[in-house]
Amino acid sequence: MHALLPYLTLLGFLAAVLGFFTWLARRIRRRGTAGGGMSGALAAYEEAFRATSHASHHEVRAQGERKAPTDSPDGRRRRGKG
Repeated sequence: MHALLPYLTLLGFLAAVLGFFTWLARRIRRRGTAGGGMSGALAAYEEAFRATSHASHHEVRAQGERKAPTDSPDGRRRRGKG
């Protein structure tokens, strides 16, 4: 039994660490705090190592932030000239 004690201690420690990380992941997902940090970290990585991908990232973000055209006051959408 004394020979197994270090292995059981290690197994218990690993189980506690995995349980902590599982709890932390659930908490982060529930609160929604992971999105901004991950986005910033990935953008910095892309900027450093993949310049064309970084430019594409900014274009995709700009497209997402654009507003859709609004309706005219009479309820009809305006079409292009022509």
